[in-house]
Amino acid sequence: MLFVTNDRCVEHTAGEMHPESPQRLRAVFAALDRADLREAVTLVEAPKAPLELLAGVHTQDLVDMIQAVSARGGGRIDMDTVVAPASFDAARYAAGAGLESIERLGRGEADTAFCAVRPPGHHATKAESMGFCLFNNVAVAATALADAGERVLIVDYDAHHGNGTQDIFYDDPRVLFVSFHQWPCYPGTGRIDESGRGNGTGTTINVPLPPGTTGDVYNQAWDRHVAPHVDAFEPTWVLISAGFDAHQADPITDMGLTAGDYALLTSRILEIAPAGRRVVFLEGGYDLTALTESAAAVMATIVGQSFDTERPTNGGPGVEIIDKAIDHFGTLS
Repeated sequence: MLFVTNDRCVEHTAGEMHPESPQRLRAVFAALDRADLREAVTLVEAPKAPLELLAGVHTQDLVDMIQAVSARGGGRIDMDTVVAPASFDAARYAAGAGLESIERLGRGEADTAFCAVRPPGHHATKAESMGFCLFNNVAVAATALADAGERVLIVDYDAHHGNGTQDIFYDDPRVLFVSFHQWPCYPGTGRIDESGRGNGTGTTINVPLPPGTTGDVYNQAWDRHVAPHVDAFEPTWVLISAGFDAHQADPITDMGLTAGDYALLTSRILEIAPAGRRVVFLEGGYDLTALTESAAAVMATIVGQSFDTERPTNGGPGVEIIDKAIDHFGTLS
């Protein structure tokens, strides 16, 4: 596994009490030792994403605005999203991690890459930075792959809906976007009937789940609803927006997962693509202990290493949502 990161990502700061803190990245670094993974991974320094690629995913106005705010000493973009002096560069390194992963995986250097970067990205739309996110890291990678002729699956299991990723690919038939998320919750998007537009109709799959949902429901949703659509799409690459804030200990959400659930779900998703065509991106996760444990469980799964972690969960609500989603997609065919 490639462990792709850059020390400059720690320099992005949003305020002393902000949940998206530099300590989050340190918690993910700690996961390497927690699961004894140092010898199983190759450390890679992420480069900056080229400005022209950022402007190909986002509007030029957004890229220019983040650069200008950062250059003048920082400022608040919205209630949740802050730009510091180091943020523009940090965000470019975060977006560059996926591009470096694709290049190295293409050379056969590893089977999978894990991008340990921040700021996160999945709330950043074409024209707006929001929800702690400046640029959309997974979308930058997916766009590069799609432009090269690949069919890309993005699976987002952050507890918050990846509205930015959905916005960027909503009418793009080259990218299948799947989101498992808490409902209701920020940012208020991700209903079942948000399923794509125009040529992209049917290539957005939202699974909005109630608070307290456990791992068995996620796995049922994958097996019964999502997997058949993924198989029909025939992706050549799989990208995961790995948000660990659906963990039951997370302070800003209300879901019921454990590290063991993350490991099981991730293994299901990664089976879709062959080795060398799989990239995992860090998104949310705000309880530092849970973040370390969950990242360790996922990375141990990626390298096929046994790891004694929290048990998977079952018995929570949400099964009825799967039936509603299946019924909705039946009306599209």
